[in-house]
Amino acid sequence: MSIEAGMKYQIGQKVKTNFNSSDSLTIVNNNGITVQFTLDDGKGRGSMPLEHLSYLLKRDNLTKITNKRALLNNDNNEEKIS
Repeated sequence: MSIEAGMKYQIGQKVKTNFNSSDSLTIVNNNGITVQFTLDDGKGRGSMPLEHLSYLLKRDNLTKITNKRALLNNDNNEEKIS
């Protein structure tokens, strides 16, 4: 799974305290080694190694929030194909 700028992740209850009790984070930059992110509601920003982000995703401590617009576009494309 590729991690790109603009991707948003929901933060699980177990690790919220590590992220200033924020509900979600948004990736700002990925340089292949580290990712930079901002926390929702202006609760801060930070960075972490890409490997650690992958670890948090595997443990379900972070869950990708799907962009509703992308879902709508995907549904429209499927209808056109049929």
